[in-house]
Amino acid sequence: MTQTAAFPTAACTGQAIAPRRRLLDQDWPKMMRAGAILAIGQVFIALSGMPVTFDRRLLIDPILSLGYLSLIWLPLVVSFWVGREQVLEGMTAHARGGRDVLAGATTGLLGNAGLTLLVVGITHFDIRDPLVNWSPQLLEILQFQESVWLGALIWPVIGAGTGALGGGMHWASPRVTRTTVIVLMSVFAAAVLESVITDLTQGFHIEAVSDWLYGPQRGLTYPAAIVVAAAVAGVISGLAAYRASPARAGKAARRQGATTEGGSKAPLSGWRRIPTRRLVNLVLAVAAIVVLPLFLGRLTNEILANVGLFILLALGLNIIVGLAGILDLGYVAFFAVGGYSVAVLTSPGSPRFAPEIPWFGALFAAMLLAGLVGLFIGAPVIRMRGDYLAIVTLGFGEIIRVLLLSDWLSGTFNGAQGITNIPGVEVFGLATVRGFEPRSVLYLVMFFCAIAVYVSWRLENSRIGRAWMAIREDESVAEAMGVDTVSAKLMAFVTGAVLGSFSGAILSAKVGSVFPHSFAIIVSIVILVVVIFGGMGNIAGVIAGAVVLIGVLGGPNQPGLLQEFAEYKILIYGALLVWMMLQRSEGLIPSARRVRELHVDEMNQDAWLRAQAVADEAQHGDSRGEGQP
Repeated sequence: MTQTAAFPTAACTGQAIAPRRRLLDQDWPKMMRAGAILAIGQVFIALSGMPVTFDRRLLIDPILSLGYLSLIWLPLVVSFWVGREQVLEGMTAHARGGRDVLAGATTGLLGNAGLTLLVVGITHFDIRDPLVNWSPQLLEILQFQESVWLGALIWPVIGAGTGALGGGMHWASPRVTRTTVIVLMSVFAAAVLESVITDLTQGFHIEAVSDWLYGPQRGLTYPAAIVVAAAVAGVISGLAAYRASPARAGKAARRQGATTEGGSKAPLSGWRRIPTRRLVNLVLAVAAIVVLPLFLGRLTNEILANVGLFILLALGLNIIVGLAGILDLGYVAFFAVGGYSVAVLTSPGSPRFAPEIPWFGALFAAMLLAGLVGLFIGAPVIRMRGDYLAIVTLGFGEIIRVLLLSDWLSGTFNGAQGITNIPGVEVFGLATVRGFEPRSVLYLVMFFCAIAVYVSWRLENSRIGRAWMAIREDESVAEAMGVDTVSAKLMAFVTGAVLGSFSGAILSAKVGSVFPHSFAIIVSIVILVVVIFGGMGNIAGVIAGAVVLIGVLGGPNQPGLLQEFAEYKILIYGALLVWMMLQRSEGLIPSARRVRELHVDEMNQDAWLRAQAVADEAQHGDSRGEGQP
């Protein structure tokens, strides 16, 4: 039998593979540009003070700190990016090999040469005046507490090694690459979550586990890091083997056959639409959320309560931005309305009007007032789109804050001094939720988060939810198809405002006071970053974004698990936002509809190329068949 294909075909993907390119057949200009960008990035990280600040946090005791990791991870990522090869449908991929390793090593070597120049420059020249973040501690870190020339020589070696690893990931199979990334991230998470794991072991009275996991300086020990990596790799391998097992394949085939024989069924509504496995996972997750706070310490419960407050805000903004596609940069206004409404109605220290009604009654009033403010803000901007809409909503958010600070309303809101002495939340006369009891605050926040999740889920699958998504995709087309865009947008503003008021009301009772500076414009920006990073239009994505960003880095004024990030978290927010827009615009956990919207051009191009490849194959087959009997 003759070989008719132009190139051999990869058994794992079915993609045609071109012969492996020569070792020196490199895209040298791309490598030089990447190396220069990497060098600038490494010098910027060093001079920003991150290595010195982060060096106090050990990840693997005693060899790797977060400070050194801040200088090691970038060559790995940039080298992996240099070796990427974009292959669309109908195109031919090249076999990977030593060329990718050489490209990654060269890029890392060039990038870390910037650190070598920085070490030599700091040592031999007086550059402290222009480089204000220079410090003796930074020089000690860059030279590994040894000689200057050791640091100058070892950084290019580290860059070449990490770069070769990043480029070599293309040589390995996708499964091995994915497993390696998950294992490394799992070890990092186990090191970062030291306080949470320690709290859990103390709560369950198994302190010996945390004592074995973490060393004297609270970093993972060598054996613990190896065990965590091996356990995660084993779980991944076991799951892959289970998915590929004949029993599971036969079960899936029987399920598909039963569905085919049974014919189409009427769509179910409510909880019956949730598959059994998802329902079981949901029940287990709810049980864990209810039980785990009982075994966590005060600090961890406090952080989780702050995460819950931002989940409430993000779910409200997700309706406005993620579902309706309305870019609202003044969402903090609804946060402020909820906080100040409850403060005025419940605090005996309210300057002009102090009815001191129960918290739940004040919450109901705050919801009504937030809905009215949503109508007030939404009505003037309802016909605007794009940049104009964003600027106007930004202005409304600042107007609310300035009004709270103004002398005109100081008799009601007490100006910059705010409102203090706000009582806790009386829960049916059985318990009082106060800020110095983070566990009770966490349960209160989780209760309202559950309400917000259910409301968001029901609205997303309702008629108004489909109208919002139609407006997000193309407002003109939606209006032409009969969607009342004005009322739908106003409904989005009102719903998002009400959910945002929940968070403000809980915050005022938790802290016991409210001040205008708590509702600065940076809060709106952080909430928007959470929604974009997690995945606009997807409830699970929004929750994941809040847990990762707020739980680890912290909010604008709230602590996170990594206290070392306090002065850099706004910078990291910005960098993550830029990266997400360039590399994964759909978010961390995107919705399927959102992915189709953002990648429709790519899918159309792939479909065209696939059809072109099929046509070419058919044409070649016809030409080969001519003259044969």
